[in-house]
Amino acid sequence: MASKFTLLFLTLLAHIVNSQQPTTFDIGKYGGKPNANIAEALSSAWKEACAATTPSTIVVPKGTFLLNQLKLVGPCKAPIELQVQGTIRAPSDYTQLPDKNAEWITINYVDHLTISGGGIFDGQGKEAWTKNDCGKNPKCVKLPINLSFNFITNSIIHDVTTQDSKNFHVNVIGCKNVTFQQFTVSAPGESINTDGLHIAKSEGIYVLESVIKTGDDCISVGDGMKELHIEKVTCGPGHGISVGSLGKGATEEDVTGIYVKNCTFTGTQNGIRVKTWPSAPAKLKITGLHYEDIIMDNVQNPIVIDQEYCPWNQCKLDSPSLIKISEMTVKNIKGTSASPVAVSFVCSKTVPCENVEMGDIDLTYSGNQGPITTKCSNIKPTFVGKQNPPICANATQSS
Repeated sequence: MASKFTLLFLTLLAHIVNSQQPTTFDIGKYGGKPNANIAEALSSAWKEACAATTPSTIVVPKGTFLLNQLKLVGPCKAPIELQVQGTIRAPSDYTQLPDKNAEWITINYVDHLTISGGGIFDGQGKEAWTKNDCGKNPKCVKLPINLSFNFITNSIIHDVTTQDSKNFHVNVIGCKNVTFQQFTVSAPGESINTDGLHIAKSEGIYVLESVIKTGDDCISVGDGMKELHIEKVTCGPGHGISVGSLGKGATEEDVTGIYVKNCTFTGTQNGIRVKTWPSAPAKLKITGLHYEDIIMDNVQNPIVIDQEYCPWNQCKLDSPSLIKISEMTVKNIKGTSASPVAVSFVCSKTVPCENVEMGDIDLTYSGNQGPITTKCSNIKPTFVGKQNPPICANATQSS
């Protein structure tokens, strides 16, 4: 028989545990109903949960819910979780959004945020993709991003899906110590400008054990990024994992500490890529890029540095990029290239790439467009291990 002291201890322990259990705020209690707009219900639940002094969980239960637009703002008084078990759908017509200049779902200034639940954020972007001419028209209509995270800290987004965004799926700006884990991005390969995650001006961001299928970069890295860790990510379809494009803005900040490890690219346009604009004002530095243990499966351009990035002829090539790329390692890259140019390093002749190390590259090409080769200019990499194909055998160095 347990002693009185033991029973008292267990009772006290149970009280402590129960007191730390999150308070649940189900949107149904705030008028949220399936197949109806839940913006007001979610906003009301957030307001109460954010004001709570103990951890809280907002629940969107199983089912399909409509949401025209939502902005959730902290700071909150305690950790807060948004648990999405069902599907939340955006209007298919982007002109129905109340604020045409805002994103679909925006979350700002929250510490200890969790988003979970196995649910889906469905941007219903198919109609918008047909009207997207932003690649050719600088005055194009701004389309909403599915999930915009701004100034979020010490947080995790896991086991949810963002689907068919009209624009980028996720935008991460000014965040610190945020993890995306078992996170899914889903959109067709032909969807326009649907980057999986765009991450910039942030520090300590982790993208782990995730699957990204989309029509643009699986992950794109903007300026001011420090310590981005991408591991066990599957990318494809899509345009690969890209640092950039960078250089168009005169005040862009340095990028440092990008780690891509144990990732697989399947049928993508690019694998690992760095892209900067020529004839552009920015003079930032890109340093500490590390790529390791990567599988390329029928990738059009497996390894790329492109410092003459100029889509749709939006710039001139007569003035080289002013961005310096250095301290880059590329190790243990294996698989197949869908084109004969397995490695393309086109660096700036004004500020050539420096301290680039290649190790154990094994890429093959089985097409009929000629033998597998590499293209290199303004770069003198060092090598460890074997290189297949031989890298930069005919490199050029501009004077």
